[in-house]
Amino acid sequence: MTARTLAVVSAGLSQPSSTRLLADQLATATRDELVGGGDPVELRPIDLREHAHDIVNHLLTGFPSEPLRQVLAQVTGADGLIAVTPIFNASYSGLFKSFFDLVDAETLGNRPVLIGATGGTARHSLALEHAVRPMFTYLRATVLPTAVFAAPEDWSGGTAEGALRARIGRAGRELADEILRRPAASGPADPFALTTNFEQLLRGGDPGPS
Repeated sequence: MTARTLAVVSAGLSQPSSTRLLADQLATATRDELVGGGDPVELRPIDLREHAHDIVNHLLTGFPSEPLRQVLAQVTGADGLIAVTPIFNASYSGLFKSFFDLVDAETLGNRPVLIGATGGTARHSLALEHAVRPMFTYLRATVLPTAVFAAPEDWSGGTAEGALRARIGRAGRELADEILRRPAASGPADPFALTTNFEQLLRGGDPGPS
């Protein structure tokens, strides 16, 4: 049985990071749902702070380093994606946006994506709907209905943390259901693969009469 792959992108800047903690809990909830349904799962955690310099260099030169190329392939070749950003100035972080600026707009088409965010106040939760969701909609991904935001009080125990765990569980079930509805991913497309033969190239790419 082919393992389902789940890319887990977190853009936290601190260490330890509440953004990474939220991403890990969303990944665990999704994995548990998939495993419970009988599907093996391969988690691919991606901490963007480890690739920050390579991301900037790629934006400046147009060429990814080998480690960054592998990370981009893991994201575009996964069955599902979890993407979590800290919220700064009522929007996603610059590191988060810069990374997804490097993802080809065609490669996430119809891919199920679970979005999450962390911030210093619950008022920042609106950024998930007015900033993060539209970005993935532009990339033609299937963004799940439940987005998960965590403020500092959500980690402090009691009712707030219980509500956060309930949202995490619901989001994990939604992502698992969307992944299972689709055939297993075949991996990222080869950007160097020929889509026409040389005879077609000589005719200017026109495949001619069929």
